[in-house]
Amino acid sequence: MPAKLSVNLNAIAMLRNRRDLPWPSVTGIGRLALAAGAHGLTVHPRPDERHTRHSDLPEIRALIDDEFPQAEFNIEGYPSEDFLALVEKHQPEQVTLVPDDPAQATSDHGWNFVADAALLAPIVRRLKKGGFRVSLFSDADPAGMTAAGDTGADRIELYTGPYGSYHSDSAKAAKELERLGKTADAAFAAGLQVNAGHDLTVANLPALAKRIPALAEVSIGHGLTADALEYGMAGTVGRFLRACGW
Repeated sequence: MPAKLSVNLNAIAMLRNRRDLPWPSVTGIGRLALAAGAHGLTVHPRPDERHTRHSDLPEIRALIDDEFPQAEFNIEGYPSEDFLALVEKHQPEQVTLVPDDPAQATSDHGWNFVADAALLAPIVRRLKKGGFRVSLFSDADPAGMTAAGDTGADRIELYTGPYGSYHSDSAKAAKELERLGKTADAAFAAGLQVNAGHDLTVANLPALAKRIPALAEVSIGHGLTADALEYGMAGTVGRFLRACGW
């Protein structure tokens, strides 16, 4: 089965937050994405709420529960106690843990699974006890996958930012793609499923899907939102689904 598509709504929320107005509606755009065939919605509610606001979370949860019960809600963020409380309150199907500093503009690196084991393992246990699927943001590093699996997580999410940054250098893109593929191979061997996200586009998704045919999910925000300015949200979701192999 091709990778499922989760639409990251942070860029929509950032555009809304430029004005003290209710549009564009984060929930409304999420509705368009799910109606067009997206499999889920992703948000990253940072502490300063510069993108998704905490008040968006119950609305997105209700949207999925009431109108698209087959879809999934994925909440990602640094596992502070405040973040964990948000997760436990709004009950996403998946929690993606990222090692973000609050001041970062966007996620730009994965966990050091050996050094961060003592932090991650009890948090993963807590979340899994609560019934959540847990994914851990990961660099393209096959050597870290055994330690990632030892945390008890269900999945990793491959950080594909470097791959996306080589959009005009096919040789470097191919080299980074193979690093991602080898990391995925090691993750599967460690009993983990594999997601991917960051700077993925209609142009670079097919090669990623071909190299990692068992890829479970891609979470896409910036590139998808940029394309939606040209093709509309429904048309863009269709383009990205086809790029995934649907």
